[in-house]
Amino acid sequence: MNKYYKKPRSHNYLSVLSTSFKILLSPVVFVAACTASQVWAGEKDKDDENGHNRHSKHQIRAIKPSDYAPVDAKKAVLGQAFFFDKELSGNRNISCSTCHSPLSATSDGLSINLGEGAHGFSVGRNPGTYPPLATDPLERGQRNAPSLFDRGAKEFGSMMHDGRIELDNSPDGFLTPAGDELPPGFNNLLEVISIFAFTEIQEMLGQPNENEISAAAAAQGSLFTPVWTKLVERIKAQPNYHPMILAAYPELKGDINGFNIVHVGRAIAHFQNSSFRTSLNTPFDRYLNGDEGAISKEAARGFKLFTGKAQCASCHNGPFLTDQKFHAIGVPQIGPGFGGVGFDGREDFGREGVTKDINDRYKFRTPPLRNVALTGPWGHDGAFNMLEDIVRHHLDAKKSLNNYDISQCVLPSRLDLDELDFIATNNPNTRYEIEQRIEIPKIRLQENEFKDLMAFMFALTDPEHLDLRHTVPKSVPSGLSLAD
Repeated sequence: MNKYYKKPRSHNYLSVLSTSFKILLSPVVFVAACTASQVWAGEKDKDDENGHNRHSKHQIRAIKPSDYAPVDAKKAVLGQAFFFDKELSGNRNISCSTCHSPLSATSDGLSINLGEGAHGFSVGRNPGTYPPLATDPLERGQRNAPSLFDRGAKEFGSMMHDGRIELDNSPDGFLTPAGDELPPGFNNLLEVISIFAFTEIQEMLGQPNENEISAAAAAQGSLFTPVWTKLVERIKAQPNYHPMILAAYPELKGDINGFNIVHVGRAIAHFQNSSFRTSLNTPFDRYLNGDEGAISKEAARGFKLFTGKAQCASCHNGPFLTDQKFHAIGVPQIGPGFGGVGFDGREDFGREGVTKDINDRYKFRTPPLRNVALTGPWGHDGAFNMLEDIVRHHLDAKKSLNNYDISQCVLPSRLDLDELDFIATNNPNTRYEIEQRIEIPKIRLQENEFKDLMAFMFALTDPEHLDLRHTVPKSVPSGLSLAD
């Protein structure tokens, strides 16, 4: 029997619950790259000034409370309501939690999300009939819905797979698709990103003129200010929200009229930061602090491989195991694509779409790896449904790209959507272009070494995140159903 737990090809995010804590030690989304340089032998430095062991060159250390933005409990309670309330979507039929459910490790278990108009939960989500009805979704999402673990950490300088929401040197400190329409007053990226799903037609807004919010967007020619304005009006019209808002924001001095979209984003961020941060006593953190028995011997050997021979820590470094940069690692392109670029408009150029620099083509953000075993499918487009497969991809990306098995995708079927899913995947020129930009070297591991590396992947799981049911409210202020 393998030393690590091998996840099945469906419901993999839940199956981890049945494994032992010794094996359950994992990260959060293995989709970044390692470079041929920067190999480290795995030795430990002396404790830093706070008593935390640092793993020298790669700055891998135990997590500290100061790594996160502070949390206000009343704002977190309000944010929980916003996160689960469908009142915040254009057609009142979807919430943030639909695609980022605590019951599926803060994601949705799908390769690519099915947003507005679909029905059901996670891998059981239904895209409707063919031909589609007027209320059925017109399209899939464009990328994999990332997990929300640790997104309240201060070190995050960008969000999204392509980093299109990021810190910059502008007066408000943020670069976003909203440009000058982003209102002032946000404190960090998590607060900013928390208001953007409302503006996405496929995710939460709905089609033009389907509801008063999308109609305002169409009339004013913007997906931002009119959407946020109408959304705030909706929330204000719900009297059950008033005492929660005024308790969370005493600076409003009892006047609900001062409430705005910044308050919405801030509250949702406080909820995520309080509910989905790594606990400070995980087995891996205890190991980093000197408790060598906190993880299995296999996982300890895997950590040495991770920081040495396998070269993973070249990109997956720091306390959250991400260099916060962008890399091209040759993940196969599945789904409808992003931005209408490339072959038949079905490719995804990744970071290039933000920087407009062709050298950034097919580069995607290095994800953090805490809880990675819980957050499949993996890849910017969820191309890999088993953690083992995405790890093997990193070891020989060219071979993996050119021998990709499309059966592992988790894409609920509807004929017209299915026809778009593998246009880029099946195009040899697209595969060639992706292959030419792969940055990571081929790494040869013995099978016993690979098993040790996988044991380390599972050793990054926070046991407190195996059951997040306590983060789900019994009801929401609007009175709408929580069920999808």
